Amino acid sequence: MRNSIVRTVLWVLRLLLPAHGKRRATPTPPPVIVSVPTPRPEPVAAWSRSWVGPSADEARAIFHAEETRSLTPEQRERWRAVAFAEIGVDYDFPTINITGVQSFPQGVAA
Repeated sequence: MRNSIVRTVLWVLRLLLPAHGKRRATPTPPPVIVSVPTPRPEPVAAWSRSWVGPSADEARAIFHAEETRSLTPEQRERWRAVAFAEIGVDYDFPTINITGVQSFPQGVAA
């Protein structure tokens, strides 16, 4: 009697619960993965685009401005950053510890 009850309970459980392992109730095909390649932009030579930075005259006017002569080097760099930002150029203090060519002693080639 116990064996028939256990078989019946197992039969009902197999119907209700999905099968695991090698013996599946209904085999399902593996999912199809479709990969779409992302388009890579064509490399463009830098010299084929027009110049987007400031002109030499604009940069020279910023670096040699009269109003910066009385400022400390840090204030001068901040003033230059603001001046470049006004014309739309990102300037992140690249020359704070760089000395100019004029400050080298005589006989040393720059």
